[in-house]
This record gives sequence, structure tokens and C-alpha cells, in this order.
Amino acid sequence: MQMMSVPELLRCPISLDLFNDPVTLSTGQTYDRASIEKWLAYGNLTCPVTMQRLHDTSFVPNHTLRHLIEHWVLANPATVFGHSSMFTAPIKSTDVTLSTLKHNLQFRESTTMTKLETLRIIKLLSSESSARQASLIREGLFELLLQVLFQFPVADNAEVIELALDGILNLSPSKGLESLNMLRNESNLVQLVFLLEQGNSRVKARLCYLLEAIASCSLTHELCLILGRRERLLQVLVSLLLDKSDIREATLKAICSLCSLEANRSTAIREGAMDGLVAYMSSAMCASRSRNRNVRLAVGTLEQLLALGVGKRRMSKMENGIMVLVKMVFRVPCDQRGSEHAVGALLLLCSDSEKARTDAINAGVLTQLLLLLQSQSGEQAKSKARALLKLLRAKWAKDQAGF
Repeated sequence: MQMMSVPELLRCPISLDLFNDPVTLSTGQTYDRASIEKWLAYGNLTCPVTMQRLHDTSFVPNHTLRHLIEHWVLANPATVFGHSSMFTAPIKSTDVTLSTLKHNLQFRESTTMTKLETLRIIKLLSSESSARQASLIREGLFELLLQVLFQFPVADNAEVIELALDGILNLSPSKGLESLNMLRNESNLVQLVFLLEQGNSRVKARLCYLLEAIASCSLTHELCLILGRRERLLQVLVSLLLDKSDIREATLKAICSLCSLEANRSTAIREGAMDGLVAYMSSAMCASRSRNRNVRLAVGTLEQLLALGVGKRRMSKMENGIMVLVKMVFRVPCDQRGSEHAVGALLLLCSDSEKARTDAINAGVLTQLLLLLQSQSGEQAKSKARALLKLLRAKWAKDQAGF
């Protein structure tokens, strides 16, 4: 049987070995006592990890981490067999450890350093197994993580918000997300939008994943409707999608998930979702095959939005919207679902707009449709392609006769 490696959280940053006696410096970083004492004895007056100058070289025992290591050691004896020094004090119970974590988050006087260490441990525990996730949820830690997310001042320490989100996302599949209905509270909604606007890229990406999870859960259906009517939330998401940053993929999924509910689509269109989707598709034309799923998601959502009159009117005002859709009709390598959505979107546009038909023909849609019909695409895509070709053929013939 393959041994489990020691998790990074449980290893001293100096010795890279399992902690024997974890202690925490004033910077919030934890080291093994013997390692940090040796570091300081050599005359070093900085924190080894952050390189901050130490105005206070004292340290305090990290009891929470020690309890976690004791539990981990008992659960993984083969991994730690042979270490020269090892914990001998038995762990009292898993509940004691979880109770300590809960206390650290609930206690108003807990320092930011204590909260950080507690959240790091929760992140590790919540990624272990479904059984471990269930024990954390039973102890009420999911709700406490939400309280940290919505009540902790982000300006104090962004890492606290990041770690709280990591724990929430890890526990969400087990919890069922019904606790997220606390987001209906106005102050929590305001904090969510604030974090999306002012948080760092890691916080923003995690919040987008959370919005995606909310939209996909039946227990948070009403919450998704509330979020979809939040104009400022949609505005921020669209601006993130238009910004060519490393969180565009996460933002795209959040917008498309909110648009999966028909009631949210009109607000999304008004706040610029279609502009963001077209801009994303345009920049992703030459992307690698690994991004095909997201491009397909974008064009599929665009087709949904074009089913509304307000969507068609918005598209008619976009300079390159039809051009982008035409290029999506047939791509190499072939993306069958993406092609089907692109043809469906064009069919919706061209059915009641002569200008859209003209623009599509000028953009080369006839050639694209013929290539699609000769490809290995599915019958649904080809059926839509034949319908669009029939619609455009009369227009093309009329234009040719005019020359």
C-alpha cells in the first residue's frame, strides 16, 4: 500500500519535516520549536517565511495544530513510522479538536492569527473525506465559515476571506447549500458584491465558484433569483468577464449559471451580459481545445438570451455579434454542441430580421453551414443548419438577382 505524504500544513517550513512541537511567531507563521530556536540562535531577526523583521522574537504554542497533528499521526501510522521524534500524548477525541476550531471562530477576542490557523486546519480537514465533511457540518462549522465570510473586515486580512471560502466550497456538496440562504439578508448581499469588487483575484474567483454552486442547487433556487435581480452584482460580473484576467473562466461560469434561470435573463441582458459573452467568445476563437467547454457554455447561454426580444434588440446593436456567431458555426476541431448553439442563435436572429440575414450572409455563414452539413456533426445541429440555410437561400438569391 502506498504511503500518504505528510500534508504541507503539518510540516515545518524550515525542516520540512512533520511538526514535533509547533509554535507560532508574531507574524502568524508556525514553525517547529527546535527549528525556529536554532534560526534565532544564529542571529536571524526575520521570519523565515515572510522575511518580516521581528520586533518581538517570542512565540506561543500552537495547541490547535498540535491536536490536529496528533489525530493525523494516529490515523496514518505507516506514514510517520521511523521518525526520530513523535507525539506521544494521545488525542482525546475528534470532537475536542472540532470544538476547539469552533471556539476559535466564535470567540470574538480570537486574534486574526488564531483565525488564520484555524481556517487553514478547516480547509485541510474539509478536503479529506465525506465523513470528515459531515463531522465538520454537524459541529456547525459551515455556518461559522459563512459568518466569517460576511462579517470579517476584508481590509484586515484577505487570507481569512480566502480560507473561509475554501472551506465553504469544500463543504458545499455535503451540506446541500441551504445555509447559504442567509445571503438573502441585505447586509450579506452588500458584502458579497463588495468582495467581488474589492477582493483580490483569488477571492473573486472563489466567489464566482460559489455563485455557480448556488445556481445549480434546488435548495437555493429563490436565492439565485434574488442574486439574478441584483443589478450591481451583474454589472461587476460583466466587468470581470470583459477584463482579460485569469479569472474570466470562473466569471463566465457564474454568469452562465445565473442565466440558467429564465427569470434572471432580462436583467442579465440589461446589465451587459451579452456583450461580455460575445467578447469572451471572440477572444477564445483561437483557444486550445481544453477551453472548448467554456466557449460552448458561452454560446449556449447566448442562444438562451436571444430567445428574448430584448436579447435580439441588444444583439442588433453589437458591431461584431453576428460575425462571432458565424465563426462559431464550424470550427476545427469540430465542437458539435457549440456549433448547434451557434446555428440556433443565428436562426433566432435571422428569423425576424432582414438586416441580421444580410449581416450573416456577408460574414460568410453560407460556407460555414455547408461545411457543417458535410461534417460528422450531430443530427440536431444539421437540422438547425438546414433550416437556417433555407431561410437565407431566398435572401441570397434575391441579392444575386439584383446585380
